[in-house]
Amino acid sequence: GTLTTDLVEAMMLAAHAANHKGIPVTLDVCGAGATKFRDDKCFEILDHARVDIIKGNASEIARIAGEKVQTRGVDATAVEKNLRAIAQELAKKRNCTVVITGKEDIVAGVKRVVLVKNGDPMMANIVGTGCMAASVIGTFSAVENDPVAAAASGLVCYEVAAEIAAKAARGPGSLKVEMFDAVYSLDAKTVEEMQRIEA
Repeated sequence: GTLTTDLVEAMMLAAHAANHKGIPVTLDVCGAGATKFRDDKCFEILDHARVDIIKGNASEIARIAGEKVQTRGVDATAVEKNLRAIAQELAKKRNCTVVITGKEDIVAGVKRVVLVKNGDPMMANIVGTGCMAASVIGTFSAVENDPVAAAASGLVCYEVAAEIAAKAARGPGSLKVEMFDAVYSLDAKTVEEMQRIEA
């Protein structure tokens, strides 16, 4: 949605409260690189709160990592540098886990990288799939102490659900609804059979 100063203040309060209570913080840097205001506010949160997981698409993460990119709204644009290297460098710089979503997701911690290769191409036609992914990652991080494992597991479950949903969907509109149902009815056996991870 539209970012405002009030919303950022609320995010900062929530992040500080979470930091105080030892609750993991996931920051979706949605739209980073699109406007100076969004860039400034992303860096403000990152500089003044402990963020455990930073999530974004290729151009958003590249911008946060200091690369020169121009994001179009919330859509990813081409990034010249190796994405895995960008994710690892940012993870080390910020001492956190970095998630780059795309055709192949990159989950980079300070010491290791996991690739998640699930999902469906139709997801790229739906605004908000990245935001939903961030919510699932945040949920998993609340019950898994290892942020790399939490982020990778969350993405696998979410994207396996998308693959299941795509079989029933007639297009992007119905895919979104089918995804809600697929996430709801997902079970461990299905995830284990369908997961495509490279560690």
